[in-house]
Amino acid sequence: MSTMTAAMAAAPDLAVLKARQQATWSAGDYAVVGTTLQIVGERLAEAMDLRSGQSVLDVAAGNGNATLAAARRWCEVTSTDYVDALLVLGRKRADAEGLAVTFRHADAEDLPFQDGAFDAVMSTFGVMFTADHDRAAAEMLRVCRPGGKIGMANWTPDGFIGQMFKVIGTHVAPPPGAKSPALWGMRARIDEMFGEGARAIAMETRMFTFRYRSAAHFLDIFRRYYGPTLKAFGALDDMGQKALADDIAALIGRFNKAEDGTLVVPSEYLEMVITRG
Repeated sequence: MSTMTAAMAAAPDLAVLKARQQATWSAGDYAVVGTTLQIVGERLAEAMDLRSGQSVLDVAAGNGNATLAAARRWCEVTSTDYVDALLVLGRKRADAEGLAVTFRHADAEDLPFQDGAFDAVMSTFGVMFTADHDRAAAEMLRVCRPGGKIGMANWTPDGFIGQMFKVIGTHVAPPPGAKSPALWGMRARIDEMFGEGARAIAMETRMFTFRYRSAAHFLDIFRRYYGPTLKAFGALDDMGQKALADDIAALIGRFNKAEDGTLVVPSEYLEMVITRG
């Protein structure tokens, strides 16, 4: 095999990856899990020191946790995702609170906005799931004005969710060439993707604590509503599903702090605020 042929064989088909990921996040009902993560959006808005009147873009917004946090601070918010059903849910939440938000279908790797269009760009557990990491990072930098801020919250490889992805990967192989989303939770990788376009990068490790009725309740919710887990179980036969469930239960057992039968699981994530150069 020639060097060129080998390189082509090793290169991932990003269009195929993107289609699979979009199908994954369209499955289930992410909002059932997403609404429990609202505090992460609030913390990020504070870390970014958002001010009233600023134009803010939420990228891969899901059901709108960062969107709502920015809108509650009187920012002019545009909320984007490539799953229309999630945008509908975000709009319902904004309408329920009387918040003025613009919702728009958009691909994080090809944002339909002019260079420097926003004072701030945000993403909580969203952009990290793109197929082309470098392109998504470049797009966030492009649409943020010089001196503006990019804020993200991304699961780390060593935290509970990062480890759950690892467990899933031992049962269902990721698509060829796919990069782990947990790379977005590594300081060195963030420096690689954003360093040249940044004036400053501040990163802090934080914890989000999952709180569910029990380990079985957590597994049931994630199995039915969280796209990656739902798809993983759907790809396995009965025996494979039991093995995956057992391994996730064992992982929960290692992380669970509760001693009363409920689930209290801290999950590490990396919060970052990047000042655009």
